[in-house]
Amino acid sequence: MKASNNFFRLETRLQSQVGKAIADFNMIEDGDKILTCMSGGKDSYTMLSVLLALQKRAPIDFEIIAMNLDQKHPGFPEEILPQYFESIGVKYRIVEADTHSIVKEKVPEGKTTCSLCSRLRRGVIYRTAKELGANKIALGHHRDDIVETFFLNLFFGGKMKAMPPKLATDDGAHIVIRPLAYCKESDIATYARAMEYPIIPCDLCGSQENLQRKKVKDMLTQWERDTPGRVDNVFRALSDVVPSHLADTSLFDFRALASGLAKIDEASLFGDTSYTQTALVFSHSSENRIEFVRPAARAAAPDVSATAANTADA
Repeated sequence: MKASNNFFRLETRLQSQVGKAIADFNMIEDGDKILTCMSGGKDSYTMLSVLLALQKRAPIDFEIIAMNLDQKHPGFPEEILPQYFESIGVKYRIVEADTHSIVKEKVPEGKTTCSLCSRLRRGVIYRTAKELGANKIALGHHRDDIVETFFLNLFFGGKMKAMPPKLATDDGAHIVIRPLAYCKESDIATYARAMEYPIIPCDLCGSQENLQRKKVKDMLTQWERDTPGRVDNVFRALSDVVPSHLADTSLFDFRALASGLAKIDEASLFGDTSYTQTALVFSHSSENRIEFVRPAARAAAPDVSATAANTADA
């Protein structure tokens, strides 16, 4: 497939989406040293390939160092990634840290290991970035990961929160970037198959069927099957937030809201998505009845029922 027009279109689309994400969030700047985290899965391979391609024609200079964390999972094929890195001529660092034993010791049998494993892995990555003098850390999360995280936080954490395409570490020492933020998982999977990457199996932690993320992924897959484009709409919504139409008092000053001060699209109060009709006005037709009517319509037919009405006790 690598020689086909479909492949070149796919490759161009992925590179364009990564380039747009980098530009939109100012992910990469002149002089950056980027620690590119490689798990051996389709996402990290694709991220590295696209970053290397963009590096060749970028108007700025930045350095890429590929990094793999060998967590000492039983059966991990430790020779695969070094051989791949050497074959493409990229700088790399393999870091060995037996986090697997710690996770097995601390997490009860049958419980999911992802939370502790992630924290341990994150600590090692941050230390490695500091040792290598890298100021940016690139992770291979894509659009679908971001949407899944949004629903995980919504359903199980009670928060409207996802994976940001760019964030600062807690100590402010590094910037974490997600160059694949605009890329669909299905496109990445197709690209990885065409590139014939030496994929390392993703089941090294064992089967964890009770993972909530898997349940959310299955839900989104069914949604997309039933209504194509729904996941795209959810992702777009994450970049088009209207704080005045939510309920977070830290994002919008509802207490200071008063008549004549706010300029908010009141169409949404009536369930409309667009509001272009003539504004309605009050008309007291009786002591206990208030009508909302369009002035022009009332002048032409004063005896016609109002568009909307509220009836209240005296």
